[in-house]
Amino acid sequence: MLKKQTQNRRHSRGQIRHFLSGCLSLLLAALLVIGSVSCSASAPTKKAAPTAWAKEGPNKETPEQHDQRMAWFREARFGMFIHWGLYAIPAGIWKDKETPRNGEWIMHTLNIPVDEYKPLVGRFNPVKFDARQWVRIAKNAGMKYIVITSKHHDGFSLFDSKLTDYDIMDATPFKRDVMKELAQACSDEGIKLCFYHSIMDWYRPEQKNDFPTYKKFLFGQVRELLTNYGPIGIMWYDGEWIEQWDREQGRVLEDLCHLLQPNVIVNNRVGKRHREDGDYGTPEQFIPATGIPNHDWEACMTMNKTWGFKKNDHNWKSKKDLIQKLIDIASKGGNFLLNVGPTAEGLIPQPSVERLAAMGRWMKVNSESIYGTTAGVFRYLPWGRCTRKGNRLYLHVFDWPTDGKLTVPGLISRPRRAYLRADNSRKSLTTKRMGDDLVINVPAAAPDSIAGVVVLEVTGAIRVDNIIRPLADGSIRLGAADAITHGEKVEYYIGHGIRLGDFIRNWSRPDDWVSWRFKADKPGTFDIMVNASCKKGATGSEYTLSLAGQKINAKTKATDSAKNFQTEKIGSVTIDKPGEYVLSIKPENIAKDALMNLKAVILKPQK
Repeated sequence: MLKKQTQNRRHSRGQIRHFLSGCLSLLLAALLVIGSVSCSASAPTKKAAPTAWAKEGPNKETPEQHDQRMAWFREARFGMFIHWGLYAIPAGIWKDKETPRNGEWIMHTLNIPVDEYKPLVGRFNPVKFDARQWVRIAKNAGMKYIVITSKHHDGFSLFDSKLTDYDIMDATPFKRDVMKELAQACSDEGIKLCFYHSIMDWYRPEQKNDFPTYKKFLFGQVRELLTNYGPIGIMWYDGEWIEQWDREQGRVLEDLCHLLQPNVIVNNRVGKRHREDGDYGTPEQFIPATGIPNHDWEACMTMNKTWGFKKNDHNWKSKKDLIQKLIDIASKGGNFLLNVGPTAEGLIPQPSVERLAAMGRWMKVNSESIYGTTAGVFRYLPWGRCTRKGNRLYLHVFDWPTDGKLTVPGLISRPRRAYLRADNSRKSLTTKRMGDDLVINVPAAAPDSIAGVVVLEVTGAIRVDNIIRPLADGSIRLGAADAITHGEKVEYYIGHGIRLGDFIRNWSRPDDWVSWRFKADKPGTFDIMVNASCKKGATGSEYTLSLAGQKINAKTKATDSAKNFQTEKIGSVTIDKPGEYVLSIKPENIAKDALMNLKAVILKPQK
């Protein structure tokens, strides 16, 4: 049963119904906003200056307006993801059976009927929830925004919705609007509040049997979120893979978001994760090898294995790993959205708190090398990563040189000065040119055991020779992101999950081929390892790998599916002397559909 509503709210909902059932045009969407009355429960805030809000049509956003709207996101680089809801109560276990998947998917994974799952609302009473504590944990970690689940796939609304009783205010004994409290705490601490909202909904049967009715509910809840809680930084959608949803509906939902809050940012899952959907890409649980060039993106990750709280998941990433992931993502031009899964009591788990505190200590010294930076200029650094601001390079050294000599490979630009970020005196470090490389003389002791930062300022434009070089162990990795594609169809692709990552695909034409240019620093014999996938029924294609006047003929083998990448040795080659080389792969025949999906070729030195 719906709650009682004021006349204004009934009028607003009626407009939504008219908008959705009559015509999905932007004109009617505009009428939806005109005459609406805000029901904001948070403190009054100054309205943002209106900007263009549509991707198409007379109000199409200009590139300058887009950059202005994305500016805070590009400056932030680090945010907190919060997955919290009824699923925190079972915490991964239902009737003595543990879900093999994430905690927040327990209803689906263990096939729990709605009638059995719904009574959890009577037990949801997070009396230890403290919005200010959560926000301060995020702020002290160096995070600039928070994205919290307003509604996950289980359909429970973690906010005061007038469109359902299945929410925190009506169905639980807690009866507090946590979103209102978070909005106030975020405002007080200068943190951007953002909402995750699921397009998929296991609770509402009309999602499958009466989607127009469900869509009215979905759009109505989005309207509530964007009118009742003050300025929202991001609308972070998910569950868009349901068959009832398409990119056109996503475009209309995105336009509605921008009508209600012109400056809000929308992720690409509002549509179908195409590059043109939303404002930015969302790789999940992995970091693209070269980021997503010329496009905003954000890698979302868990600290352990699950998003929602799961009491038996103790597989925590180390503090070192998380700090270096933050640096790696920033070095590729992305943001890091790091998840916490609070308990049913409303507490962020202590292992999460400890790791965030460690990240905060590192950020307190080195945040200048993260906030507002752009992707680094080097293809590969054997000792770490690089971020950039103008003509200033921040060299994040994971493996501090024991001989006191930090080699910056392929830097052509003339250095102006170098110093340690942790040294408040900014004492200059001496540098020396060694062929194509620059050597910085650094102290024997690292300023930080996880990642010491050397600031290098150069004169004039930054110029780098980015030829692929050997890794620390002498191997040479030719990744998909580094490949030069030749032909009409073969292409580099960034997937959407840890199992996919990035790879070469659409290799369906016999005239299409790929190549890499790399530098060998010493002679030797190398085993050739190919990391690829090939679905059943499409195996048996033949190809030739050429390097240094030598050729290896190979056949593709089944890896069960196109998503299952495996590494296989196909032969070996000998490199007689140091220098630059080109490795190429060309099809000889394509058995069916495509040659293969190719993730990398690795040259592994024989011992």
